[in-house]
Amino acid sequence: MNRKLWLRFIVLLCLIAIFVVNTAAYAVDKPEIKMSAFAGPCDADPNGPDCQGYMAALPGPPVETIGVNMGVVAGYEFLRVEITPAVVYDGPYGGTKVLYSIMDGYQFITPRQHVGPWVEINPGEWMHERHLTKIDPSYFRGVVITGAPAMPWGWILRTHFASEVPGGAPVQLEERRVGRYSVVNIYAVQVVDGLAWYLVGPYKWVAQTMMGIYSPIAPPSGVGARWVGIDLYEQVLIAYEGGTPVFATLISSGLPGWDTRAGVFHVYGRQINAPMSGAEGREDAYRLENVPYAMYFDGEISLHGTYWHNGFGYRQSHGCVNLTVSDAAWLWDWLGSGSVYVYYSGSY
Repeated sequence: MNRKLWLRFIVLLCLIAIFVVNTAAYAVDKPEIKMSAFAGPCDADPNGPDCQGYMAALPGPPVETIGVNMGVVAGYEFLRVEITPAVVYDGPYGGTKVLYSIMDGYQFITPRQHVGPWVEINPGEWMHERHLTKIDPSYFRGVVITGAPAMPWGWILRTHFASEVPGGAPVQLEERRVGRYSVVNIYAVQVVDGLAWYLVGPYKWVAQTMMGIYSPIAPPSGVGARWVGIDLYEQVLIAYEGGTPVFATLISSGLPGWDTRAGVFHVYGRQINAPMSGAEGREDAYRLENVPYAMYFDGEISLHGTYWHNGFGYRQSHGCVNLTVSDAAWLWDWLGSGSVYVYYSGSY
């Protein structure tokens, strides 16, 4: 363990006196596994009666899921432009003239009205519905922290069948199924062939690549009373009042090549509902209408609500920090002009 990781190990010891392998929230194996000495009744005998009783007594962490809140985009219909080029006219049924064409890229609209098979995508701009596919925003929501956790915990990132032993093959029985976005305690950790495995229930071992871990930190220098820590390794955001975690959720940060920049920042601008676009003329061009609850902290980079994907816990963006609409609405009300600390707890 290098000096940096050792210092982080000591900080976590002072904070929570609990240790666990800090795992990958991205769907590939990581070159680094950060080990620790989490001591609990399940480490010595994961199948024994002491461990089974412990899991029964503590089935989950002390958290409460926030409610669904679509806020400023409640009632909107969201459509993706799937077939391009998509010609836009000045009226339904072809109107009187062509205004422009939407080419390749990541294009989403929120229609104003429908007339037969025609959709008004902006005032006076119409497109045939054959180019469009309806999508639904994610209903995943983060959690309010209601007490001090007795052990590490996190989110399952994919629905799958757990293994009965660490490193084992998935057991395709319904009682071994673990559901995507479920919040689970981590009762024991074992490493097999360089990959950490977590015990999340009786005979349920989950690989580190299948989880995003809640791992609180001490306030860094420069943050205010209210701040959020964004762990780019775990793809987890934790909101703090001083040194006390109050809320946590999964996020999606920048993809390789559009990496979200690490550092201490402050929210300098807020936009409750506005379009976003970029990379015009390129294959990765994007056009996103009605992006809610944008909180800018690093140039054009913001925390904001995201209706166009449901890949939280994995990197997805062009640099912004994607949240579900419900989570973004919660942070909009809570964070104000607070601080944002972006960091890596591990390396990709």
